[in-house]
Amino acid sequence: MKIKYNTMIIKDMEESVKFYTEVLDFEIDSEYDLPQAKITLIKGEGDSMIELIQDKVNDIGLYSVGIDVEDIDNEVEKLKSKGVKFILEPTKISVGTMALLHDPNGINIVLVQHD
Repeated sequence: MKIKYNTMIIKDMEESVKFYTEVLDFEIDSEYDLPQAKITLIKGEGDSMIELIQDKVNDIGLYSVGIDVEDIDNEVEKLKSKGVKFILEPTKISVGTMALLHDPNGINIVLVQHD
């Protein structure tokens, strides 16, 4: 498993993007302006990204950690054998298959197997 992204719910997209690009020297990977949210993916060195989401639904803070997996069914079974309860069983999405669980603090952990 490899961490692919961390998602943060933020209050001000412009201020947050300015911080990550001008202060931390990260680069904008992509931006999406959806009816219900603004999303910006920020990339530093390596493959991991930070996903910034500004919306009016979620509380500000760390929302999720996205983890890439090679074989989602195998990973889900391995985690279930360790007592993990899944919020969302493996489900097809546009980029592959995802599953969702919570860490002990309620943080969303998203497993993704890309097609």
